[in-house]
Amino acid sequence: MNAPKQNSLVVVIDDDPSIRRALDSLLRSVGLDVRTFVSVEEFERNTLPDMPTCLVLDIRMPGMSGLDFQRKLAGADRPFPIIFITGHGDIPMTVQAMKAGAIEFLAKPFRDQDLLEAIQAGLETDRTRRAELADLHELRARLSSLTPREREVMSHVATGRLNKQIAADLDVSEITIKVCRGQVMRKMQAVSFADLVRMADRLGVTLTDDH
Repeated sequence: MNAPKQNSLVVVIDDDPSIRRALDSLLRSVGLDVRTFVSVEEFERNTLPDMPTCLVLDIRMPGMSGLDFQRKLAGADRPFPIIFITGHGDIPMTVQAMKAGAIEFLAKPFRDQDLLEAIQAGLETDRTRRAELADLHELRARLSSLTPREREVMSHVATGRLNKQIAADLDVSEITIKVCRGQVMRKMQAVSFADLVRMADRLGVTLTDDH
């Protein structure tokens, strides 16, 4: 396992105190920040820091099970990467967990290296998700800076229509469209037409927004 990046967190939820102690010691030994909990309910009573996070869950616990918690997180749009560990796993459980997006499913006893590699993959997945979300928030902020006319022009431009075609559609002069298009490019910080089309696609800006 490569040296972990700073500002990331591994959460371990397992009702077995010996497992919690062992995983806390292992993960801290490779420089990872760790928080351990005896149950999902205890975890939910706490607030996590805002940083890339990976969950290591026991599949069977008193109260809410690991699989039930996975479903709850998905329904609440909290897509933490999850690694399941269990001493009671079977094939149907594994299939269910992986189909629902689990990073890995490890049967106890498992190799430390297998867990560390799965955690590294989980943290990288969450870093990527958070970076993409931050980028989308920035794009939405840029979009909100456009005037209604500029947004209308952007929706036309994104379909590949020429300035004269847009001018005819909107019943304005071609020079007006040219100036407006330049404003859209500047405000959206698009470096090219292709870049603007990519932004429009991510933001869902289409002609159906205004027509």
